[in-house]
Parts: sequence; C-alpha cells; structure tokens
Amino acid sequence: MNKYELSVVLAPNLEEEAKTAALETVKEYITRFGGEIENVDEWGKRKLAYEIKKFSEGFYYFITFTADATAPTEIESRVRIMDSVIRYLLVKQEA
Repeated sequence: MNKYELSVVLAPNLEEEAKTAALETVKEYITRFGGEIENVDEWGKRKLAYEIKKFSEGFYYFITFTADATAPTEIESRVRIMDSVIRYLLVKQEA
C-alpha cells in the first residue's frame, strides 16, 4: 500500500450542496478502488494563480489516502471528467 495525496479544486460558483456532493463523489472513487482515506483538509475558497475555465477562484481540498499502485490511474480517470472539478493533482507521497 502506497500513500497518496489528491488535491482537488472545485468551481467557485457551486452551491454548498453541490460542493459536498462533488467531494463525496471523489471520496467514493477512492474507496471504490481500494483506497483508505486518512485525512480530508479543506482550505476553502482561494484565489487561483491564473484563470482556469474563466474562474479566478476555487474551493481547495486535499485528501490523503493509502491505496494500491493501480488505484491512482482509476481515480484520475474519473475525477478528470467531473464537471465541478476545475483542476486536480494526485501525487505519491514518500515514506
């Protein structure tokens, strides 16, 4: 089992319910592919370094989890096509 961190930036125009639903969907993808979530860190609404899809702000979430080596590919393929996600980054953490 490897340790990973998934950074997700959600669109700033989402309602509270839609934000919660999008975050729950991402967490469900992690658990579906054998991941075990350790921590979810919510940073709130922050200014982006540059415009993405005509947004200058976004809601930041950082999820640390452990999973097999095959899980990141599956998770990324699903998060990539979510409409509410404007940017994501999944990295393996060193021990």
